[in-house]
Amino acid sequence: MIDRVKLLEVKYLPQVLDSGILYVSKKYGIAGHLCPCGCGNKIITPLGRTEWHLKVKNGKPTLYPSLGNWQLPCKSHYWIIDGEIEWSYQWDDDQIKRGQKAEDIQRKNYFKKLSTKFKRRT
Repeated sequence: MIDRVKLLEVKYLPQVLDSGILYVSKKYGIAGHLCPCGCGNKIITPLGRTEWHLKVKNGKPTLYPSLGNWQLPCKSHYWIIDGEIEWSYQWDDDQIKRGQKAEDIQRKNYFKKLSTKFKRRT
C-alpha cells in the first residue's frame, strides 16, 4: 500500500505508470495512477464538470469525489487529498449500485440543463 502520490503533469498518460505518481493531462482532461492498494491495476479518471475535479495546492493534488474501484477485485475506496491517500470504507453491492445510479442522474441533469440553456440561445 502507498500512502501518498506526487503530481506529474503530462500531455499524454504513459503506457507504464509508476507507483506513487498521479499523472494528469489537463489538455485531455484525464488522470491516471496505479491503485494505491498495491494490486497494480491502472486507475484512469476522467476530469470534468460531471466527473472528477482536480485541485492543486502547493504542488499537491486533490481529487474529488472519492475513488471507488468497484469493477476491480480489490474494490479499493479512497480519497486523494493534498497528495495523501485517505482510505475510506468498503461499499457493498447495493451501495455501489445506488452510487452509480446517483452519478448517472447527476450527469443527465447536468446535460439536460446545459441543453436547455443552449436551446434558449438559438
